[in-house]
Amino acid sequence: MISSTRAEIITIGDEILFGQITDTNTQWIGTQLTDIGIRPVRKTSVGDNKQDILDALAEASQRVQVIIVTGGLGPTRDDITKHTFCEYFGTELEINQDALALVTSFFEKRGRAMTEMNVQQAALPKNCTYIPNLCGTAPGMWFEKDNVVYVSLPGVPYEMKNLMEHEILPRLKAKFPTSIIQHKSIRTIGIGESFLAEKIADWETALPTHIKLAYLPHFGQVRLRLTGTGTDQALLEKELQDQVDKVMPVIEEHVFGFDLDELETVVGSLLMQNQATLSTAESCTGGYVASRITAVAGSSRYFEGSVVSYSNAIKMNVLGVKKETLDAFGAVSEQTAREMAEGARNLLNTTFAIATTGIAGPDGGTPEKPVGTVWIACAGPNETFTQLLTLRNDRKINIELTSSYVLNLLRKTILKANLVTKA
Repeated sequence: MISSTRAEIITIGDEILFGQITDTNTQWIGTQLTDIGIRPVRKTSVGDNKQDILDALAEASQRVQVIIVTGGLGPTRDDITKHTFCEYFGTELEINQDALALVTSFFEKRGRAMTEMNVQQAALPKNCTYIPNLCGTAPGMWFEKDNVVYVSLPGVPYEMKNLMEHEILPRLKAKFPTSIIQHKSIRTIGIGESFLAEKIADWETALPTHIKLAYLPHFGQVRLRLTGTGTDQALLEKELQDQVDKVMPVIEEHVFGFDLDELETVVGSLLMQNQATLSTAESCTGGYVASRITAVAGSSRYFEGSVVSYSNAIKMNVLGVKKETLDAFGAVSEQTAREMAEGARNLLNTTFAIATTGIAGPDGGTPEKPVGTVWIACAGPNETFTQLLTLRNDRKINIELTSSYVLNLLRKTILKANLVTKA
């Protein structure tokens, strides 16, 4: 088997370290490198400090064969990447005529005059290979030293992506013999990471050495990601699917999808398969469930609407929750959640309706109903299902978790209704 070429991604800029911008470049670059069989093993963020950048380059060169650097290529004084590369490689800047012609054309097409600072965009280290940037003025650079490839790219995402797709990835594929890296994910909900690990321990232990398993928990869900490495893509895909087939009987009750599936897309597909419709009645989630549902393209084919019944008055006057129910059991109760779901289903004339009512926090809890106490319900054509959630003391997390659990309750209710068979 061909050993994987290893890569490190270095982002440059104080704005990333200060949290003023989100680094989306690293995630995208990592995906692209993996797709061509190059394994990202580390990412590093460095401020606009020459010595820190030099140290990061030197350290990375001891670990990997490919170093991708983004940022610090602008025309202003704080953009020091080119000068730092000159020091690292023992060279100096000179005007690259091809780069100058491209920068000049860039400004001419826009009817703008060039300044000396713009001209300096074409000044590149003498020993680099110039990579033309057709989307901006900061050129890419390619260096090679001691069997390590260094690539410097602008930090602007659309410029970086264009250079990677059209120039860098093809060059890397041509230079390095790479293995195939393939991923397969199983999406689970309603079971904790440690409990899931215990359930599948025997299966995990028996995985072949070229297939690795990662547990990726996120808001009540755990994604099991299988990563296989090989030289035959068709064979590798079959091996990964065989492993999924082996473990499914053990965890099937917790699985809602695979790979890029999200709960809102899964329930949307189920609703469309049944020509069924959906409405929501939300209290503690404040419309967030409806927002997730309508974020899916085409959701207008099955989603009718939502009632955000934050007050008891709206619960009674719009959804038809009985005053006696609220007086006897309170707004956060199984009975109220049930009547909210059934009221929304009747009011909006839908096949299914889901409801949330709870104490999101950080205050409002009582000894009997502490913060994180949530009831959810799903009303269908045959019956209504309810579920008690005991969540955390964090408002944002509680809203996120509640939305996921109520969508999963909807998914299970649709399947129990025998309107469709599970794929």
